[in-house]
Order: sequence, then C-alpha cells, then structure tokens
Amino acid sequence: MSDLRPDPDALLASLKRAEVQSRRGQLKIFFGMSPGVGKTFAMLRAAQQESKEGVDLVVGVVETHGRAETEALLAGLPVIPRKRIEYRGTQLTEMDLEAILQRKPKLVLVDEFAHTNAPGSRHPKRYQDVIELLDAGIDVYTTLNVQHIESRADTVRQITGVTVQETLPDSVFELATQIELIDLPPETLLERLREGKVYLGNRAVAAAEGFFKDAHLTALRELALRFVAERVDKQLRNLRASGPIKTIWRSGERLLVAVGPSPSSLQLVRWTRRMAAAQGASWMAVSVESSRPLEPPDARRLEQNLALARELGAEVVMTRDDDIAGALVRVALQNNATQIVVGKSRSPRWLDLLRGGSLVDRLLRCSGGIDIYVVPAERSAEKATPWLTVRMLERSPAAEYGEVGMVLGILTLVSWFIAPHLGYLVVGLFYLLAVIALSLRVGRGPVFAAGVASALTWNFLFIPPLFTFVTGKFEDGMMFGTYFAVALIAGQLTARIRSSERNERLREERATALFHLTRALSAARTLDDAVSAALRQAESLFSAQASLLLDTEGAGGLTPHAASSYPLSEKERGVADWVWRNRKKAGRFTDTLPFAEGFHLPLVRDETTAGVLVIRVAPESTLSLAQRDLAESFAAQLALVVEREQLRAAGEREKLLAESEKLHRALLDGVSHELKTPLAVLSAASESMVLADNPTRDRLTAEIGMATRRLHRLVNNLLDQTRLESGALRPRLDWCDAHDLVNAAADSVRDSLTGHPFDTSIPDEMPLFRADFALMEQVIANLLLNAAFHTPEGTPIFLAAGVEEGKQRVFFTVADRGPGLPEAMKDRLFKKFQRGDEARAGGLGLGLSIIRGFVVAQGGEVVAGQNPGGGAVFTVYLPYAPHGEVPDE
Repeated sequence: MSDLRPDPDALLASLKRAEVQSRRGQLKIFFGMSPGVGKTFAMLRAAQQESKEGVDLVVGVVETHGRAETEALLAGLPVIPRKRIEYRGTQLTEMDLEAILQRKPKLVLVDEFAHTNAPGSRHPKRYQDVIELLDAGIDVYTTLNVQHIESRADTVRQITGVTVQETLPDSVFELATQIELIDLPPETLLERLREGKVYLGNRAVAAAEGFFKDAHLTALRELALRFVAERVDKQLRNLRASGPIKTIWRSGERLLVAVGPSPSSLQLVRWTRRMAAAQGASWMAVSVESSRPLEPPDARRLEQNLALARELGAEVVMTRDDDIAGALVRVALQNNATQIVVGKSRSPRWLDLLRGGSLVDRLLRCSGGIDIYVVPAERSAEKATPWLTVRMLERSPAAEYGEVGMVLGILTLVSWFIAPHLGYLVVGLFYLLAVIALSLRVGRGPVFAAGVASALTWNFLFIPPLFTFVTGKFEDGMMFGTYFAVALIAGQLTARIRSSERNERLREERATALFHLTRALSAARTLDDAVSAALRQAESLFSAQASLLLDTEGAGGLTPHAASSYPLSEKERGVADWVWRNRKKAGRFTDTLPFAEGFHLPLVRDETTAGVLVIRVAPESTLSLAQRDLAESFAAQLALVVEREQLRAAGEREKLLAESEKLHRALLDGVSHELKTPLAVLSAASESMVLADNPTRDRLTAEIGMATRRLHRLVNNLLDQTRLESGALRPRLDWCDAHDLVNAAADSVRDSLTGHPFDTSIPDEMPLFRADFALMEQVIANLLLNAAFHTPEGTPIFLAAGVEEGKQRVFFTVADRGPGLPEAMKDRLFKKFQRGDEARAGGLGLGLSIIRGFVVAQGGEVVAGQNPGGGAVFTVYLPYAPHGEVPDE
C-alpha cells in the first residue's frame, strides 16, 4: 500500500514557489544629481557584494561609457546578451527582457531607468520593462539622475537651459523601496570631467561648456538632496501616523500655521511662508472646524485664507474638533511639525480666563516640545472683538427643546407625589440625573436650558418655603447653588464629550471614505470601472449628483464620461472648461463663478489637468469645508488613476507605432525585392539581346515577357488592395460561363504553372451564373499562383467547379499536394501582408487578402481547409440564381 503522507521537502518547495510567485520584486534606485557622479559604479559594487553572498543575479543592461574602473566591476557578473533591433538601416541594441524573464534571476541590473527603447522593442520605455520585471517577482537595481524626474524637469530647464527629453513619472519613482543617493561635490565632478572619467573627446568639451558648470551642478546637487529629503520626510510622517507618537522628532524643521475665518489669518499665512522660505522648511496650513457653524461671510473668508495658503505652496489640512488647541497639537504630532504659528488673542484677559485661557495659553500647556510662535495682528487687519459678544452655540432643533420640556414635566409630576415621602433632596438628585441623561441625547443649548429650568423648578416647587425662589436655610441655598453649578458643568462636559466623539467619528468617516475609494480604484481593471466606482461613492457620500469630464484623447477638449449622473448644461460646461484651462476650482461654494449649480474641481497631476470633477448637491443643501476638502481628495485620487491610464495608453500607442514601423519596413523590403528581381531580368535581357543570336533572342524575349507579367501582377495587387481599403471597388455583375472563366485565368498564369501537372473538372452542363468576370478571373488566377508558388515542383494542382446540391451557390475549388496550411496561420490567413513561416522568399502576402475582398464584394465567401490526401484546398462560393428566373434588363 502506498504511503499517502506528504513529502516534507516537496511541501516546503511548493510553499517557497508559491511565495516567489506572489512576491513583487524590490526596486532600488542609485540616485544622483548628474552623469558622472558614480551611480553605475555604486550599483556594480553593490552587485559584486550580492554576488559574493550567493545571490542569483544577472546584468540586464549596463552602460560603462568607456570608463575603465566601471568596466572592471563587470568582471565575473553574468551578462544577458542584448537584443539586436534594426531601425532605418541601423543596428541598435536593447535589454533582452524576454531572456531575463525566462532566466528568472533573483536580481537584475538595469542601467539608465529613464531610457527610451528603440522602436520595435516590447515596451517604448525602459521603466516599463522594469515594472514587468518587478511584477514577475524579480528585484531590480537601477540608476537615475534628478533631471529625469518628471516633476523636476521644468526646474532643471530653468537652471541649465537644457530641455530633458527622457523623463520618468513621479508615480513610477514611488515604486522604489530603497533610494541610495550618490553625492559628489561639484568641484570633484568637474575634475573627473577634465580627466576624461565622465565623457571622452569632443563630448567632454561640449559638456564642460554647457551642462557641467559649477553653478549648474551646485543647484542640481541641492535639487537632488531636497528631493530625497522630501521622500524621507514623507516616509517619516507615514511612519509616525501609523502609531501613537506623542513627541516631535526634530529631523528637520516643519511649520504649521493655524488658519481661521479672521482677516488676520492672511497675515499669518504670509508670515509663515516667509519663515518657511528663510529656514528652507516645508509648511502646512491647518483649519479646525468646530461644531459651531460659521456664518456665510466667515465661511467665505476662511475659504479665501485657505486658497491663499495653497497658492503659496502650503499643504492644507482640515480637521474637526471643538478643542482647537488640542486639534493643532494632534495634527502637528501626526505630521512632525516642529513649529506652530498662531495669532495673538485680542479678547480681554479676564474673558480668556473664564474660557480656560486663550488659545496661546492652552497651546503652551499641551504642546510639549513644539515651538509656538505668536504673531500679533496688524491694527488694520481686524478690529477688536467686543467683549460682550456672545459666542453662538451650536444650533439645536426645536424637537430637542421639546424633549427637554417633556422629560422635566414628567419628572416634576412624579416628584410632586413622591417628594413628601422621600424629601426634596432626593428630588434634586433626580433632576441632576435627568440633566446628565439629557446631555447624552441633545445639544448644548437644550442641556443649558434643562439645567436652568430644573434648578428653578426644584427651588420653586420643592425647597421650602414652597412656591417662592427664596431659600429658608443657608444650607438649602448652598445646596441650590451647588446643584445649579453641577448641573450646568456636568451637562456641558457631557455635551463636549459627545461633540468630541462626533468629530472623531467624522474624521474616521473621512478616512474610511478615502480608504474605500483607493481600494475600489486599485481593484478596477479599466478606467471606466474606476470612474464608475468613484462617481458612485461621491454620490453616496455627498448625497449629490456627480459628473466627470475627461480630456481622454489629449485633443484640447473635455468629454463627459458615460458613468456621469449629472447632465451638464451649456453654462456648466463653460464653467468646467474654465476650471480645466486654469487648473483652479470654481462654481458653487467658491468665489469664482459662484452662481453655477455644481462644485467644479480640476484633476491636476504634475503640470497637466486630466479632467474636471463636478459635484451637484440640492439647492437647499450645502457642503461643509470638510466635505469640500474630501471632494478635493477624491479629485486627486481620480487624477492619479487617469494618469496611470494615460501612461498605459501611451505605452499601447508606442507599441502600435513600433508594429506599424515594423510592418512598413517589411512592406518596403518586400516591394523592393519583388521589383528588383524582374527589373534585374529586364535589364540583363535587354543588354544581352544586342549581341544574341535568334534562338537566344527568343529565350530572352520569353524571359522579358515573364518579368513583365510578374511586374504587372505586383502593381495590380497593390492597386487592388488600395481599391479594397478605400471602398472604391464596385463589382459589375453579369452572366458568366465557368469554362471561359477558368480558361482565361489559367492562360494568364500559364508560365507559373509550368512544372506542375494541372487538371480541371467542370461539368459540361455547368449553368451560367452572375459575377464580375474580371474580378473572378483574378481570384482564380491568384489561387492558382498561390498553389504553384507554395508547392514543390512536380506536385499536381487541381481545379473543380460546379453547383451545390441545393442549387443556392456555385463553387470553384483549387487543391494542391503541397505541405498544407499551418495550424498557426488559420486565424490570420486572409489578412494582408501575411506569409507562412515556411514560405519561400518572395511575395508580399497580399494574394489571399485580395481574393477574399473580391469574393466578399460579390456577396460570396472563401473557405480554406486541408486536402485529405495532403495539401491545401481553397473553395470560393458565389450566390446562384438560374438564368431563366432572372428578369429581363
């Protein structure tokens, strides 16, 4: 009996294979400020170390540029031979991606990440090759200069005056799991250039006079250092956001400015921008939305303040909390902000004390190691706030006040009957419990009303002397005052906790909404699926209609997506067009074109605008600042998806162009060959006829005739294919005789049939049928030529014609005894420029394509199959109607 227990070694190997198959490769980029800093050298040195540790690696492509020390590091590393690609008569070499995928190493070295591949390659860009390697689970080492980063290309052009043609999308750079910065002082790099270690000969002279200048290299060095520092800072912030971190890590300066609806916030934003520029630090603007709604003028002013912060380069963050100081510190800790900038309070000192201290005082108490900057407002910026101004409480519906009245009324009625037995002190405790319980259900205004009303009712109805607001005992008065304070404080504290919980829930809902959006977008297989998912989520989240307009073809115009639920009027289309061209939001809830029905947001990515997202809520509804900020996040995520799709489409277009170029070269080579052969015959024969004798002249005349007929067929095939593709072919149907048709076709190719036994089988009583005689002659002639050309000399060719048993169609069959039809050719047999893999040299692959076009134009069809005795069979079917049933013309 066989042992059914699993083999542990086989099971372990299976698990390892499954792990490798599911693993995505790791990308390491050796990053530098310019050519010559030693990126390739560092990559090869790291590869040598990996090789010593036993890592299976290969060199996909490495450009040494003739540098001896770099070439020395290649020694001992296995190199995949490059693929040769012919382009316009020149032999080019590129990385052999197919060979690497077949070899399946653990690590591959790919130099020059932003390189453009030669036409005819598998991908137009080398970074697309790298992505395919990563998807296959292969680790990649590569090199890149800062000038090739898409978002830095314009800055590099301004610095050096050089326009970089080969760029890498920032989203591809983000795939890197490790960045190694190769830094070199400009003076050292210039010395290497003079020693010929960067470029050689005239190229080194040109580089020294142009790109390689001390000022240029210093600026590029700073650009590269800042770019890597920004990436590390982003990784640090993500790391801090993943856990409860309560301290600031001063790895770099980062400023945070509190922005509110006050006019003095404009001054704060500008001051913070100047400070950030002076320190070379990043900065962010934070707006804290409390439970108290803003008046429309204040909301518009806050929107203007945040818009200024965005224009000046700030990262804008919006959060909800009633504790503004706590919210600012929380956001600062999450983003590792080392400095908080706030305005100086202009309220009276005693009023700030009643409120628990000013914003600055509360920040100083809870900020820990964060620096606090207090900027006084200019006198012209804001008038002093009157100290008697009452802060508006959160508006509560009338139903909550009604609930308070009903609860207190029922409790008062019950207490009236139990007070004589339990005493008025117990009634007071009942009232206090009711106030705290109500604070769990209603807002601050109703809780405040419940505290005041319960205290007065308790005093008036239950504390002796009854039915007065006078307390007979000092102890009762103290107890009443204490109750009053405890009821108000407990109710307000409970309401504040509820408000904080509600704000936390709203923040969680925002994070959840973005999570669901990103998950849906990443799961979408096509752009249509992604757009449909995003629009449905936007409609559900904002209770609105949504529309997306895309510049899908890059043709300078917007097209509404089919998944849009909001049909745009001409006016709304005009607003969307303005947003698209100016890359700024507009419409409702903004100061630009505010009378529009929709809220229009641009899909901005780097320097382009891919489209416009339009959200329309009901006229009686509104979007809060937090909801508008969430809508902008939706637009940013959609912009990423559209950019990804555009990159994929660009890759497909490059593939198509490469295939078109390949087909063009094949056609040109084929036509040149087909013309060259008969022309050479004509030239040689005409020169030989001058001195030839009569027998030789007869032979040469025959050769000239054959070459002329070959040229005639070639030109006719090209013209016929052009007629078919342009739709200019119009068949002239007339009554045709099969015998005459076959004889004419066979006579036209008689010279090609020489060497092949040729036989026909046509019934004597074969009726007339309607067809275009000239077209059918070419069809049969091409079938005979095809049989003669693709079969060995001496093999027979057979032609048969007749009427099907049902007398619905006539047929013409050409059979041969050649090698038959390859299985792989069946799907593309009748396509133009298609030739069998084993076909002899010569021919353009147009014959069968023309046959099918001519037959289909006459309402028929062509069927190809295998001859049972070996060889191929082609049958042409045409509609048949008896001659006697055709009306006279």
